[in-house]
Amino acid sequence: MAISVFDIFKIGIGPSSSHTVGPMRAAMTFVNNLEQQGVIGEVQRLRIELFGSLGATGKGHGTDKAVLLGLEGEAPDLIDPAIIPQRLATIRETGAVKLLQRYPVPFNEKADLLFQRKVLPYHSNGMRFTVFGANGAELLQSDYYSVGGGFVVTDAAAAADRLSNDDTCLPYPFKTGAAILKLCATHNKSISDLMLSNEKAWLGEEEIRQKLLNIWQVMQACVERGLHEEGVMPGGMKVRRRAANLYRQLSGEIPRQTPSLPVGTMEWVNLFALAVSEENASGGRVVTAPTNGAAGIIPAVLHYYWRFCDGANEEGVIRFLLTAAAIAILYKENASLSGAEVGCQGEVGVACSMAAGALAEVLGGTPEQVENAAEIGMEHNLGLTCDPVGGLVQVPCIERNAMGSVKAINAARIALRGDGKHFVSLDKVIKTMRETGADMKTKYKETSRGGLAVNLIEC
Repeated sequence: MAISVFDIFKIGIGPSSSHTVGPMRAAMTFVNNLEQQGVIGEVQRLRIELFGSLGATGKGHGTDKAVLLGLEGEAPDLIDPAIIPQRLATIRETGAVKLLQRYPVPFNEKADLLFQRKVLPYHSNGMRFTVFGANGAELLQSDYYSVGGGFVVTDAAAAADRLSNDDTCLPYPFKTGAAILKLCATHNKSISDLMLSNEKAWLGEEEIRQKLLNIWQVMQACVERGLHEEGVMPGGMKVRRRAANLYRQLSGEIPRQTPSLPVGTMEWVNLFALAVSEENASGGRVVTAPTNGAAGIIPAVLHYYWRFCDGANEEGVIRFLLTAAAIAILYKENASLSGAEVGCQGEVGVACSMAAGALAEVLGGTPEQVENAAEIGMEHNLGLTCDPVGGLVQVPCIERNAMGSVKAINAARIALRGDGKHFVSLDKVIKTMRETGADMKTKYKETSRGGLAVNLIEC
């Protein structure tokens, strides 16, 4: 099983990678299978069931909308967010979903899209798609799991504990932090060098670089939109956007590469993270990094590098993203990126760890210092719960991105002041994160049935 940097960084729409991006991809996969099997024209009725965390918080996270758009053949990285309201309105007004935009099927949202609290066998983010033909005969039923970060696996893959069917042979395969450090020492390479070499198993170097720079451009565009959009975010809680007002307070001019860091540097980092997180909460275009709920951290820390660090350039951006992806792969292989599985330590915690290690790399850190920075970034997010108020990716999620960004920068600074030797390894922290997530009560794992999600409403 091989995971690419482009599996980690995926362009999509907000507000959630596991609840929006993943379900849209699952629905699109399902209808494509219907077409490939030659039965799509026979469909007379369909039923969608959302289980576990998707059933508990899917409404607030837009899972219902994402599934309907996926059934109509839309992809999360290609759809224009501006057209979504009208497309959904058309489905609801006509009482029909057009599978792949060509096969209209009657659709009653209350009867045909069901939110279930029970959990399917392999993950708390389960989906079941069933289609029926003439006389109500079942044509096909398929289960999918959205396992975090926009990753989707079939029932069979979940049973076999496989994240992907890609068995590409990589020149520098790794599954642990210790393995990365050994490869770096043996081949005299940085972590970003290892990742770039592995990516060449799929694409040419120039295409890899261009695709990574495109991801950076999408991140920049997301920040820029977030700096200027105002008003109340959708969902009914009437949470106001703050980034535009903060931008005005900070003079409206983003400094670049100042020789010495100004006093207000961290306020700019806060601003970058808030801008992206508010865009995500509003259903805008973001980069899953590694999840939508934590999508503000990598862009904020990358903007910190780009605007405030001497010598910042596009080569550094590429190395940053490659290193961050290598760290994310360790969590994906050995723990989880899913808030519904391990709490917010799997989202904000992992993004903080990724950003810390990546920043250490581009600021000249050794592989050992990079691993140390990534470890620090997670060690101080252990036990972080996922308790979105109202089932929305707004409170406390938006501010958590700002806090995670600042924490990542501090983690990199601490690591760079050391020699790379440290008491707790990244592998031990990842193992601890996984075990902590397993011990965490379900109500603290993206169900909106515990923590702030309950206490704030009670107040």
